[in-house]
Amino acid sequence: MKNGTIGALRILAIAGHLCLVSLFSCAQKQLGVVKTELVELTVDTVATEITIPFGMTFLPDGDLLVTDRNEGKIWRVNPRRRTKILLQNVPKVFTEGQAGMLDITLHPDYKRNGWIYLSYSAIHDSLNGTSVDRFRLQDNRLTDVQRIFTCDPFFRNSLHFGDRMVFHDGYLFLTIGERSVLRDSAQSLSNHFGKVIRVRDDGSVPTDNPFYHTPGAKKEIWTYGHRNPQGLFREPATGILYESEHGPKGGDELNVIQPGNNYGWPIITYGTEYSGKLINNGLSEKDGLQQPLKFYKPSIGPSGLVVYTGDRFPMWKGNVFTGALALQHLNRLVIRDGKVEKEERIFEGNRWRVRNVVQGPDGYLYIGVDGGMVLRLRPAK
Repeated sequence: MKNGTIGALRILAIAGHLCLVSLFSCAQKQLGVVKTELVELTVDTVATEITIPFGMTFLPDGDLLVTDRNEGKIWRVNPRRRTKILLQNVPKVFTEGQAGMLDITLHPDYKRNGWIYLSYSAIHDSLNGTSVDRFRLQDNRLTDVQRIFTCDPFFRNSLHFGDRMVFHDGYLFLTIGERSVLRDSAQSLSNHFGKVIRVRDDGSVPTDNPFYHTPGAKKEIWTYGHRNPQGLFREPATGILYESEHGPKGGDELNVIQPGNNYGWPIITYGTEYSGKLINNGLSEKDGLQQPLKFYKPSIGPSGLVVYTGDRFPMWKGNVFTGALALQHLNRLVIRDGKVEKEERIFEGNRWRVRNVVQGPDGYLYIGVDGGMVLRLRPAK
């Protein structure tokens, strides 16, 4: 009897250890119910151990492709089974600081052509910069890889890459940061820094881009004067292209993107230097420079962007969601008649650096959290 008791205890200890070290710990599969202003949420863990889940996009079969920025990896996650598979034959990536494996998205006609688009920090002669490849997926391996865009110039640092992608009216839009120490480059049309760019799906440049015929300008530029844009989303119902970006100390922005517009950085901003010193004497408005739809002060660190369109959360339909890195929450905005009339901060007490938010084909919201989690949000009732 004594030996049997000891054996049982050993089995329990081993089982407990396995629960702790397994991919999904017993306690983490469901993180409980969270109350928000309009709905109670059940939060499920669908993946762990993805250090910085930067890019997230769903395949038609319901699997979720997730980039791990810091590790330079791409994972294929099955949310139903809570399993993940590492994709093979990925490009070599520069992974220092804010660089790494960045955004990922499907071609709008993916079911016909199979193209997937990947933005990442590439290396060339000790310099680095944004590149975009497109590829097809076969047996969880990247095939038919084609380079369609390379940022000009490459530069040696590890900050402010931006790098969000979205398809809009059949064109690929990409955000690129101003690389921090090159902030004035955001106002120059001779480079890609601090810009939203627009190209065709094969990387060729549309001749109706606003600066296509401007001498000395990069033909891919759609808008300029951006700092570190880490959110980009096209609202299907209206066609509005929303962009969010990090300000300095304060001054994060949500913008409506219109071709040829100058969004002001670093001439105008609602933020300051990290030391508290004013930027350009504290100027926040100037004729000819666009004002944000909303600015955040203090900074929330917006990352990822989606307008909810599903039926699982009817009370949230048309609301804008973004992750918040600095203030560690999921940010919800209600926009009516071109103005933000309400803001809610979800998960404020959880200390989650929400890196991305996407809507799944099942109508639920999925968020990526720095430190390793991909979570599914669904109604508790």
